[in-house]
Amino acid sequence: MSEPKPLPLVFDAPRGRAKPPRHLADLTLAERVEAAKQAGLPGFRAKQMSVHYFERLVHDPAEMTDLPAAQREELVGTFLPDLMTPIRTLEADGGTTRKTLWKLFDGALVESVLMRYTDRATICISSQAGCGMACPFCATGQGGLQRNMSTAEIVHQVVVGARAMASGEVPGGRGRLSNVVFMGMGEPLANWKAVIGAVRRLTSPTPDGLGLSARHVTVSTVGLVPRIKQLATEGIPVTLALSLHAPDDELRNELVPINTRFSVAETVEAAWEYARTTKRRVSIEYAMMRDINDQAWRADLLADVLNSYGDWGWVHVNLIPLNPTPGSKWTASDPADEREFVRRLEAKGIPTTVRDTRGREIDGACGQLAATEV
Repeated sequence: MSEPKPLPLVFDAPRGRAKPPRHLADLTLAERVEAAKQAGLPGFRAKQMSVHYFERLVHDPAEMTDLPAAQREELVGTFLPDLMTPIRTLEADGGTTRKTLWKLFDGALVESVLMRYTDRATICISSQAGCGMACPFCATGQGGLQRNMSTAEIVHQVVVGARAMASGEVPGGRGRLSNVVFMGMGEPLANWKAVIGAVRRLTSPTPDGLGLSARHVTVSTVGLVPRIKQLATEGIPVTLALSLHAPDDELRNELVPINTRFSVAETVEAAWEYARTTKRRVSIEYAMMRDINDQAWRADLLADVLNSYGDWGWVHVNLIPLNPTPGSKWTASDPADEREFVRRLEAKGIPTTVRDTRGREIDGACGQLAATEV
């Protein structure tokens, strides 16, 4: 059986697709006020709707008792149109890991995963339906890019997660969503405008936004170097996570095709510049793949590449035990090889963690659930 032909890199979403309905989360507070006036509604109703959505985390018009009963449906229709419908929700870890498959207004499928830990609650969200980065070991990357998600579609995943925590739906009692990671479907920096809009909405104080700390928002990228540099100038101190997966160009060209445009050296330098500018430590994501990128010498090389920019605490490595897709040649590293990889990185002074893998039994790797809904 021959190897499948590599997919091309796709940076731009297909044109001509219908746009999702405009939602409160697409707009700044000032823009919401203007939208209310254009709809023939008092401008102050926009702030009330913002309080309901971002602060009270309610969506049901019946709960919006401070609004005139006769205007509630119109206000909800104007500001809170339905953006996505949950198709399936799977649970693991005693219900503290919840993976949701969403159908967007046009039938596109995306996924989000809510994970409650003892000290925090994190939601992993999607930023595109599909992905154009064509990484061969990734279920989403092998499905291609369908379209970019809107700012509101991105934000709504988080708001629903925050609502689930606040209402006590997740085992452990009522709680607060604390962390957001853009590590679901899609390459966030390829959907720049919507993702930056979403980050601003998530980190703006309520009721303009959700009021999360920018330090608790992580934006992942496979290495779109110009966008990494642009992100450093935005004045939002989010954590940057660089999906490196190999320290040498020969292997990374195969695993992460964007490397044929921007080399390991260029990509790591852009991450270092981000750390230098923002004073935020960068996370290097490294999926451990058996006999592919988990050799001890590659651990040494990775440490040398990172240490070449100094040891001032600018970086740490997050090793990810690969969550393999069915029938794939890509599989998780042997635990002994993983331990040796960690040992070698730490011996060279690189702070290293191994990600707590959750949701294997519910197709935890993004794209796996959507791939089964055909």
